[in-house]
Amino acid sequence: MKFTLIKDIKKDSEMSIILRGLLMFILLYLIADIFVMSSNFGITSHTLNTTLFGDEDEYIDPIGSSAFLEFWHTQIFFIMMVLLTLNSIFIRLAKEYKILITNIVMMSAILSLVCLPLSFYFSAVFVDLYIVSYFTWHITALYMVADSLWRLNAKSV
Repeated sequence: MKFTLIKDIKKDSEMSIILRGLLMFILLYLIADIFVMSSNFGITSHTLNTTLFGDEDEYIDPIGSSAFLEFWHTQIFFIMMVLLTLNSIFIRLAKEYKILITNIVMMSAILSLVCLPLSFYFSAVFVDLYIVSYFTWHITALYMVADSLWRLNAKSV
């Protein structure tokens, strides 16, 4: 996290290269996370409901409580690491709307993490809110990566 101490990270050529690499890894993670979530847990209302609550017609058992809690715990950790790192880069590079975008990505990520156990333990009503908040934070984070890469490349040339 040395880039948080450098006065102008756009002018530091070595740190700029490292940040580009880190942003590319975050970009790959965000894209891969959607595919992994789609194949393992579900990203549509039907597939998510089937994973969480099972489907008697298709003989699919619901996810166990311990498996759900393990998945949720892992999601909390990865989302926290990705967003805190991405926000620290984005805030240093962005000029306009950085507070708004940072708040959108953080609040939607927290909402997705809250809606998932609410839907599992209380009501399936929260499934659709989870899906909306999940895609909101992913799309916002993808924008943050693209904007940060653009600003790093535009200033270092």
